[in-house]
Amino acid sequence: MDMKKILAIFLITCGSLLSAGLRANPDKSPQTAYIERYSALAVEEMYRSGVPASITLAQGLLESRYGLSELAVEANNHFGIKCHNWAGAKMFYDDDKKNECFRRYASAEESFRDHSDFLRYRDRYKFLFDLDPTDYKGWAHGLRKAGYATDPSYPQKLIKLIEDYDLHRFDSLKKAPEEVADNKDGKLSKEERRALKKERKVARKEARKELPESPNSIEQPKPVHKDYKETFRFNMSRQMYSLNGVPFVYAAEGETFAGIAETYGLFLKEILRYNDLDDVSVLQPGQIVYLQPKKRHAAHGLDKYIAENDGEVLWEIAQRFAVKLESLCKLNHISEEYVLREGEVLKLRK
Repeated sequence: MDMKKILAIFLITCGSLLSAGLRANPDKSPQTAYIERYSALAVEEMYRSGVPASITLAQGLLESRYGLSELAVEANNHFGIKCHNWAGAKMFYDDDKKNECFRRYASAEESFRDHSDFLRYRDRYKFLFDLDPTDYKGWAHGLRKAGYATDPSYPQKLIKLIEDYDLHRFDSLKKAPEEVADNKDGKLSKEERRALKKERKVARKEARKELPESPNSIEQPKPVHKDYKETFRFNMSRQMYSLNGVPFVYAAEGETFAGIAETYGLFLKEILRYNDLDDVSVLQPGQIVYLQPKKRHAAHGLDKYIAENDGEVLWEIAQRFAVKLESLCKLNHISEEYVLREGEVLKLRK
């Protein structure tokens, strides 16, 4: 046998052994390691925000190159999200253009959370949340349609990752997926598939229930019923409402703070303090006037607010969400005189 044949046999044998070794140890691949590490976080985010866990994992795998990309390693940025009015730490990196600005995070967890919020709170992605939570194909094509990526084959790449690694199994989980992650070949047994299939209808309903309100949607005022007269100890001769658990009235034409204070047995300085005012100002018809101190944070589910226009002032937002102006400023590390820019994010809760 000549040397060429011997060399050919040797190379074929080595290739076969290497291939068999890789197949025998799929859990050693960077893809599987990434899934095992972040699947619980993806499920947690799914029930907090409504973004399917399969989509989050597939995007993380693709955008971060299984957590090995420079952005993921140096900036904890797993989803390639650029700055876009970002006020936090930044990393400059050559992407579509030279020296582009990308968001830098303190941890991977922060990156996953921001990715969910990035999709949840932008108008161009709103239609995705009308899809069935288990419709990963619809989500994959929808992300491309909404402009998340410029690559025309982006949906197919996400779908392939989801199907190759059976990521859609996480879309029906209610808890952290440690048991599923223990399945080393990344596939579900027939029994597991049947069990998950039975839970899909319930899981879809629960996922929709868990979706938070958009941060730009105000909590609807609730009329205060007369049965609560003793609770609030107020004159119930006119209709009162509440936001974030704080009672208020809508000012009528010609009313003054002093007149409303007298009606409800309050001192003028009290009602001004409740509404974050130092001096008496002219009341506009329909203006909210709080009759008790506002809260330190917004109602549950209203975690943040995204400025719709340049020039929005903090006092108006504090009134809109029944949050103390001082608390709002401390939460965002800004002064009361700060003026928002369009697209800027304001925290409403810790």
